[in-house]
Amino acid sequence: MIQLDEKAYLYLLGILPVLLVLFLLHQLWKRRLQRRFADPKLLKDLAPDRSMFKPQIKLVLLLMALTFLVMGLVNPKMGTKLETVKREGVDVVFAVDVSKSMLAEDIAPNRLEKAKRLVSEIINELASDRVGIIAYAGQAYPQLPITTDYGAAKMFLQSMNTDMLSSQGTAINEAIELAATYYDDEEQTNRVLFVISDGEDHSEGSVMDAVDLATEQGIQVYTIGVGGAKGAPIPIKRNGIVESLKKDIDGEVVITRLNEEILMDIAAEGNGAYIDGENTAAAVEAIQEILSQMDKKEFEAKQFAEFKDQFQWFLGGALILLLLDIFVLERKTAWLRKLDLFNEKKAS
Repeated sequence: MIQLDEKAYLYLLGILPVLLVLFLLHQLWKRRLQRRFADPKLLKDLAPDRSMFKPQIKLVLLLMALTFLVMGLVNPKMGTKLETVKREGVDVVFAVDVSKSMLAEDIAPNRLEKAKRLVSEIINELASDRVGIIAYAGQAYPQLPITTDYGAAKMFLQSMNTDMLSSQGTAINEAIELAATYYDDEEQTNRVLFVISDGEDHSEGSVMDAVDLATEQGIQVYTIGVGGAKGAPIPIKRNGIVESLKKDIDGEVVITRLNEEILMDIAAEGNGAYIDGENTAAAVEAIQEILSQMDKKEFEAKQFAEFKDQFQWFLGGALILLLLDIFVLERKTAWLRKLDLFNEKKAS
């Protein structure tokens, strides 16, 4: 496993394309100036030792050296020792609604981004619990299996969008049924499912049947509502610009509203509670309180315990490349002239 110690220095790599462009502009300017000074053939006779490809080699060496220097500043660290550690926690699965109705902007910036922020903030407050993520719309999709890697969980979370599932709708029952397969530890007594949605349910199956099945397996189902009761239209965007609003078959603008009633019913049936997600801090605090009151199950997790710095290899490589750049001269070397690759001696 590799960790980057100082990721901010990666922005310095932006200097490389700038240097490349400046080099090309300089070469173009130099050629134009040389053509004004003398004919190319005459110029070649006047400067027979001038190399055509050495400047490009020196540029490549310089760019590689700068890349190695930047990576040395970033200081990659490599995990060298994998240990099995014992942790105590609860298995928590988040089922996030990614249907088109989650694009409504009645809660800033929109319902989906609000849901993702809520889950991210909850993960930030976790200590040793295991987490899993499910995306659902017209069908449910396993986004991330149960894991203790919070960094990976947040990465997969941020990649979620309303285009990831072709089947539209809101099949909450499928999300709950899929979540029931996530808990792989039979000895885990505390299993929690958080369904984050605006409550619009278009599933053909019975949601309550899915909830009953989950509770039979010891899963507590909590719901988090995102959206407003007044509702809002669903924007259709391209490149971040609203092109139109979603309309029904009669040409009327569709207004999507938060359905708290169904979310409350699901939570009540699932031995959980409904949480209003409008206030992020309050919702996270409520969830943190819920999880803290649960008994923690001890489990084993493998993780890298020791990381060693690798910056010295990159700095060493940069030094070697800079030395090569110094010793590579722009004129032709003696052995290259002896090879007479272009039959210059015969031409003369």
